[in-house]
Amino acid sequence: MIGAQILLECLKREGVEVMFGYPGGQVLPIFDSLYDSDIKFILTRHEQAAAHAADGYARATGKVGVCLATSGPGATNLVTGIATAFMDSIPMVAITGQVKSFLIGNDAFQEADVTGITRPITKHNYLVKDIKDLARIIREAFYIASTGRPGPVVVDIPSDIQMQDAGFIWPETVDIRSYKPTYFGHPGQIKKAAKFIADSKRPIIYAGGGIISSGAHLALRELAEKIQAPVTWTLMGIGGFPATHKLSLGMLGMHGTGYANHAIMESDLIIAVGSRFDDRVTGRLDAFAPGAKIIHIDIDPASISKNVKVDIPIVGDAKNIMGELLEALKKVPDTSEWLKTVESWKKRHPLVYKAEGKIKPQYVIEQIDEATKGEAIITTEVGQNQMWAAQWYKYHTPRTFISSGGLGTMGFGFPAAMGAKMGCPEKIVFDIAGDGSIQMNIQELATCVCNKINVKVAILNNGYLGMVRQWQELFYKKRYSYTCITGPDFVKLAESYGASGIRVTKNEEVRPAIEKALSIDNTVFIDFHIEPEENVFPMVPAGEAINRMIGGMA
Repeated sequence: MIGAQILLECLKREGVEVMFGYPGGQVLPIFDSLYDSDIKFILTRHEQAAAHAADGYARATGKVGVCLATSGPGATNLVTGIATAFMDSIPMVAITGQVKSFLIGNDAFQEADVTGITRPITKHNYLVKDIKDLARIIREAFYIASTGRPGPVVVDIPSDIQMQDAGFIWPETVDIRSYKPTYFGHPGQIKKAAKFIADSKRPIIYAGGGIISSGAHLALRELAEKIQAPVTWTLMGIGGFPATHKLSLGMLGMHGTGYANHAIMESDLIIAVGSRFDDRVTGRLDAFAPGAKIIHIDIDPASISKNVKVDIPIVGDAKNIMGELLEALKKVPDTSEWLKTVESWKKRHPLVYKAEGKIKPQYVIEQIDEATKGEAIITTEVGQNQMWAAQWYKYHTPRTFISSGGLGTMGFGFPAAMGAKMGCPEKIVFDIAGDGSIQMNIQELATCVCNKINVKVAILNNGYLGMVRQWQELFYKKRYSYTCITGPDFVKLAESYGASGIRVTKNEEVRPAIEKALSIDNTVFIDFHIEPEENVFPMVPAGEAINRMIGGMA
C-alpha cells in the first residue's frame, strides 16, 4: 500500500465512520484514496469548522472525532478547533498534510511547523518521517486521544510519505512506556474518603466533564442518593446528573444558581469528581469554600491541587473510583438538616426573569426544552446564549449539552451541531446561537444543505455582542465600545443557501416557530428578535467570592 492507503486502512480499523475536512495540495494522495473509501467524508467550508465538527461528533458519541486538512494555512485553520478540544479534554485526531520531507525547514510553499505550533494545545503530536512508522503512529494517536484524560492528537504527514510504498502491518496492541494512565483509586485513599464522607454533616458533590467522558453518570447518581448529598456541576458537567432530580442544584460558578453557590461555600465536605476547580467555578480562590475539606477524584494527577489545595487526592477513572467508594461506604452521613437548608436557598434564590416586553431569551430556551421534551442535543455558541442554554434547558442525560467551556470559542456551536447530528442522526440537534457568534462559521450552511444535515439554529438576535456588552453595561458605565453589531437578514441568508428561515418578533410566535422548525426536513435558522439589553443573571463579578452575586433577575 501507499502511505495514503495505509492511513485509511488504519482509520477503518479504528472504527472511523465519518471525518470532516477540506482538500489541498499536500493531502491530494489521501483524497485520491478517499475516492474509493467507505469512510464518509464531510466537506466543510472552512477547516476551523472541520475541527469543531469532529469535536461535536466526539462529544455526542464518545468516539474519537477525526478531521483532515492540508499543510500551511489549512493546518493553521484547525488550530482554534484543536485548542478548543484540548481545553475541554475531547478525544480527537487531526491529520494534516505537510510539504515533502526534504523540503521541511526550507520555507516551502504552504509550509508551517504544525507540530511546533500545536505542541501546547495537543495531548501529543507526531511528524511522520518514515512510512514504516505510519500505522503504528495512527494506532498510538487514537489510543492516546481516547485513554486517560482524553484530548486531541495531531499527525502531520509529508506528501511524499503519503505516496511511498510499504507493507501494511497493524499493531494489535499499544504499549507506550512513558504513558500509563491510572484507572483505579488507591485503596488507602478510598478508605480515607469513605470516612470523611461518613463524618460529614454538609457534603456536596461537585461534578465536572470527567463524569461525561468516563461514563460515570449512573455511579454519580447512586453515590448522591446513597449519601443524600446535593449535586452541583460545571458547564462541562451538564447532563451528568438529571436537572430535575431532587438533589440537583444546577450549575455553579460565575453564572451558576444562587443556591449552588451558597451550598458549596457553606459545605463541610466537597467531593469533586472529574473537575479542575476552574476560575469560573471558584471565583476568588482565597475565599472559596473556607470550611470545607476536599476529596478530589480525577484521572489527571496534574489537575489535582493545581488550583485549590485538596485534602484527599484520588487519581483514577471517575466511574471506577465512585464504584469503589460505594463499596467502601459502610456508614452514611445524616444530611437531613443540610438538605432543609439547601431547600431554603432554592426558595430564596430561584432562577427567574421578568416575562414582559420583548421576547426574552430565557423563554425561548424554555420553549425549546418543552417542544423537544428535554431530549434534544443542544450545542451552543459562546456568551449570553451559552449561559442561558446552560441555565434554562433541563438536561437529563450525558452528551446532550455540547459547548466550548475552557476556550470559549465563538463560532463553535454550528459546526459542532453538524458533527453531533452526523454522530446521532436520530436525535434532534439544536444550536443556541447569538447573532454575533453565528456569523463566525455561517458558511457551514452550505455543508448542512449539501449533506442533508438537518440541524436547527435558534439565533438569539439582540444586535450586540451580548456578553461583552453586559460587562460594559455593568463595569464600564454603559460605554458600548464596538459591541453593537449589524447582522444580515438571517432568513434570506438561510434561504440563499437552500436552508429554511423563520423570523420571530412576538412572544406568541415563539412556540409555533419552534414547532414549525422541527417539522421541516432541512436545516432551519430561527431568527428570534429578543430584548436587546437582557442580561445573564445571577453573575459573580470577576475577583469576587462566588456567594457575592449580583442580580437575581434580568
